[in-house]
Amino acid sequence: MLLDSQWKKVLNRVENEVTAVNFDLWISNLQPVQYVNDELVLIAPSVTAKNQVNQPAIFEKLTKAVRTEFTPYTFVRITDKQEYEESLRKQDEEIEKTKDNSNLKSKFNKKYTFENFVVGKSNQVVCAAMQSVAEKPSEKFNPLFIYGGVGLGKTHLLHAVGNYLNEHQPNLNVLYVTCEKFTNDYVESLKNVKSNSTNDFREKYRNVDVLMVDDIQFISNKTGIQEEFFNTYNELYQNNKQIIIASDRPPKEMSALEERLRSRFSSGLIQDIQEPDYETKVAIIKKKCAQEGFLIDNDVVDFIAQKTSTNIREMEGLLSKVVFYASLLGKNSSSIEDAKEALKDYGEVKHNELDADKIISTICEFFKVSREDLVGNKRNKEIVEPRQMCIYLINDLLNIPLTAIGSIFGRDHTTVMHARDKISNQIKTNPHTKVLVNDIKSRLMKS
Repeated sequence: MLLDSQWKKVLNRVENEVTAVNFDLWISNLQPVQYVNDELVLIAPSVTAKNQVNQPAIFEKLTKAVRTEFTPYTFVRITDKQEYEESLRKQDEEIEKTKDNSNLKSKFNKKYTFENFVVGKSNQVVCAAMQSVAEKPSEKFNPLFIYGGVGLGKTHLLHAVGNYLNEHQPNLNVLYVTCEKFTNDYVESLKNVKSNSTNDFREKYRNVDVLMVDDIQFISNKTGIQEEFFNTYNELYQNNKQIIIASDRPPKEMSALEERLRSRFSSGLIQDIQEPDYETKVAIIKKKCAQEGFLIDNDVVDFIAQKTSTNIREMEGLLSKVVFYASLLGKNSSSIEDAKEALKDYGEVKHNELDADKIISTICEFFKVSREDLVGNKRNKEIVEPRQMCIYLINDLLNIPLTAIGSIFGRDHTTVMHARDKISNQIKTNPHTKVLVNDIKSRLMKS
């Protein structure tokens, strides 16, 4: 009923945007059949009607009206009855193929263990918490919520818990999923209306002893997914099952998260992983060399540690590049000269290769917001914060005058100065903001 109500509002909007002939012949006969995960599926009465609506002149106006009544991110898919029924049939077949495997334990990366995790000042508390939960699940910290920037070791620790439990308590059903996997499983369960896939989904996620969800921040702005995860969370918690959640930010900074979920996440232990200091980076590089049998000089270790800022995966990638370059030269070990040559193209962002448009695009992609909203007049928190971050980066990386930045965003000099100074101060006082800025700069450097 809600879908029909919203669709009627769409029709009222689009009727004023297209010709009467196009509206009467093609648009008014469309039937909304599904709205899941920001995708609206419309069935056209014939293949001809589907093709007509998919013409850019009509489709763009229809999409604009849909995004006004649904969400700015809604994707519109036009199909016909035969095509839609065929897609349902294929989904049913796929569910049948995978049903027998739905309750298998997660497979964990054998390299990701507590023994292989390098502990330093930046991560010793969160590592201790994860070990404590692995040793006695559901007894101490439940839920356990860990957060930190990209490449700091969150996924390593989650797999370490899984490997530990599989070795010491193999009778436990331990499930590790990314937020994307949870979302996709739920969407597939809704699409397969002819089967018991919804029950299968709940059977998979609610009959576990330990549930670990990675990158939970991507659940934001997905109302249906949040509802299902809330119910899954409650079921597990009430049955004294361990829940471990990883994110790139703490619950209080997930502005698009429902308050009841934010409250649940905050009810246990919340611990952050900070960016590694120099000593920890050196230890990580040496540990990696020992594991992989790499031979490099100590000054090369120092060079790589100073070359990177925060991302451990990126640092390991540089190490592999140095070792590979040495092997091409037929050498058993890498010297500092070889390392500098191997990484000569790796450096800081070249400001003259950047422009405001690239920074805006990167911010939109990173925060999952539209360009129209970012430079527009919306003042809700999930738009204001990315906008302030964008203003700061444009000023910091391009050194564009504040008045020029103001013209991009339609704001005066004072507002732009406030946004710049706010982010600048947060970088000094909030480790999460500092990590966030470094992550975005890293993306800009690679783009």
